[in-house]
Amino acid sequence: MKPEEFKHVEYRWNDADVENLDAADRLTYRSNILGDDGRVTNTGGGNTSSKALEIDPISGEQVEVMWVKGSGGDLRTSKRENFSSLYMDKLMSLIDVYNRAPEKGVKTEIEDAMVGMYNHVTFNLNPRASSIDTPLHGFIPYKHVDHTHPNAAIAVAACKDQVELTQKIYGGEVGYVGWQRPGFDLGLVMREEALANPNLKGLIMGQHGLINWSDDDKECYELSLELIEKAARYIEEHDKGEQTFGGQKYSPLSQEDLEATLIDVLPWLRGQVSQNKRFIGTIQTDETIQRFVNSNDAARLAELGTSCPDHFLRTKIKPLFVDWNPQTEDAATLKQKLTTGLEKYRSDYADYYETHKRPGSPAMRDQNPTVILIPGIGMVAFGKNKSESRVTAEFYNCAVEVMRGAEAISTYDALPMQEAFDIEYWALEEAKLQRMPPEKEFERKVVVVVGAGSGIGKEVAHRMAQERAHVVCVDLKLDAAEETAKELTDIYGQGIGVAGSGISGCGPAIGLSANMTDRENVKAMFEQVVLAYGGIDTVIVTAGIFVPPSKEGQVTDDQFSLSFDINVKGLYIVAQEAEKIWKKQNLSGSLVLTTSVNAVVAKKGSVAYDCSKAAANHLVRELAVELSPLVRVNGLAPATVVKGSAMFPRDRVIASLTKYDIAHDESEDTESLRNKLAEFYAQRTLTKAPITPADQAEAAYLLASDKLSKTTGQIISVDGGLHEAFLR
Repeated sequence: MKPEEFKHVEYRWNDADVENLDAADRLTYRSNILGDDGRVTNTGGGNTSSKALEIDPISGEQVEVMWVKGSGGDLRTSKRENFSSLYMDKLMSLIDVYNRAPEKGVKTEIEDAMVGMYNHVTFNLNPRASSIDTPLHGFIPYKHVDHTHPNAAIAVAACKDQVELTQKIYGGEVGYVGWQRPGFDLGLVMREEALANPNLKGLIMGQHGLINWSDDDKECYELSLELIEKAARYIEEHDKGEQTFGGQKYSPLSQEDLEATLIDVLPWLRGQVSQNKRFIGTIQTDETIQRFVNSNDAARLAELGTSCPDHFLRTKIKPLFVDWNPQTEDAATLKQKLTTGLEKYRSDYADYYETHKRPGSPAMRDQNPTVILIPGIGMVAFGKNKSESRVTAEFYNCAVEVMRGAEAISTYDALPMQEAFDIEYWALEEAKLQRMPPEKEFERKVVVVVGAGSGIGKEVAHRMAQERAHVVCVDLKLDAAEETAKELTDIYGQGIGVAGSGISGCGPAIGLSANMTDRENVKAMFEQVVLAYGGIDTVIVTAGIFVPPSKEGQVTDDQFSLSFDINVKGLYIVAQEAEKIWKKQNLSGSLVLTTSVNAVVAKKGSVAYDCSKAAANHLVRELAVELSPLVRVNGLAPATVVKGSAMFPRDRVIASLTKYDIAHDESEDTESLRNKLAEFYAQRTLTKAPITPADQAEAAYLLASDKLSKTTGQIISVDGGLHEAFLR
């Protein structure tokens, strides 16, 4: 086909892009352009390979090497280092090792043991672990192989007439192999098919996906697109239009009602599914998912579960479908039905585990659903972090499209329960989970930092991101908040997964604006956080104001009121609005409010600031009582943080230098002037060291963390040791 003739995939190959690339880099390029089209394969799904001549580092001679996407890689984002490399002659010699086993075949001991043998045939000490799909690529007698998970091809592979439809759609150019767990034996089965039928260009893998091959990498790429296009066009020709999924039973809620319902239900729902471990949410409310959840067939199809093994590793064997009428029932009824549905889901999952477990199966995992379908609204997906929840949502989006295609051309047929269990609880998958680094404390948590646009707040945002928290950067100035969020995303990445409606399609950091003195404004900010992540865990407020007095040392009544509005009332409003979410979740939380050592030191020239901070200190104690036992509340009391502080603009720095008769020249740059003032303040302390935003951020992190899980109602001073501020 010509590039412009494709309707259901996008042709992206450019000869100029690969002209000077070696085999491994050409494979990386091919993988990226395949993975970048969600209609070709899902995030993390599928794999590609190329066999090429390389120089053996030992003999110095040319040897044939296979480059193949390594374990845990993602085609869209993979780089060269994500591909493993194996000597082809040594890989082929493993067939003899396999055949010597007294018992061989799918799910035998030797089948799993062969994965460890790939280390012995690794080329050039490549540290990238080979995936379980390595034999599928190595044993097919062609130089280039693409294995993808296109919704259109899986739709063919996941219906009751899959064999006949494969023949009807592809003629004799694509064969068929029935469902079999990926591994060494499947690689041998595919090799036999390819050798026995030299005219074959690929295979439909029952319940799984598509694999195809060629001796030219560009031709292999184009063949992948052509085979997907053929399946997609066949499905399009048989599309049922308004009768898709049996027609519509319900209507979507208006956007206003949909968001209002989610804002009410999501924190509560997050608390319900986070009884063992916390989850981060992603919502999908677009027209495509609505067409499914609102349909007559949604309940039946959802109960059947998903097909492609890549899907249910995250979506679980099936979603929870809630039979809620969006036109006649309210949010309270939805919660009731969710409660009933969750109880039954957990019971069903326990039965599924007990019925299908084998000797030596890993312990049962969390029984809560990771996908919840709600008519009128759409889908709520959960994962251990935002990236994982987006992947979960993406995979169920794919599952819906697979069901749509299968139901258009035949009848959808999910993977048998035992086969699904044997994938979900496969020892190799469990080993992969065990090899993952330990989770950091905040990896499953949402931290809202108010004042994140500059100074201490920006530093706190960065410190919490180091702990893999999902950081909501809030500031009066939206551009400053978004700048901090971008800094975090640039450092830690957006993550994988391409799903989520509106703000819920975000990564691990977002920037929002809020005026702490405006309750409705703060409420609206928290509502956006709920839509983005499903709830909150920690709130850290660093925002505050210092109104400099006049030359006579006076502030106006309005300035006095402004100091209390921001430094006290603002903290109270943020705490109250956050409390509403914490109560719905019924999950423990932490609140850290920034006060000041000035709160306990009376001095001339800052009466409004000092009094407001004294009130803030007591607010910490009052809130600790009010929000207990669910939420711990503590205060962070900085002093004289000059570096990066919004409270020390150039004018105030110069005024302070003048006030303390510190030698300076007003022509000096701001940073130099700040350093002089910071050093002056440092010499007044016991530690004789300048106080930095990083010092405050470390204290905020400790107060928010479980390291101080029994500490509440306390004020921690980070001032370098000002004896005037010692507790009395």
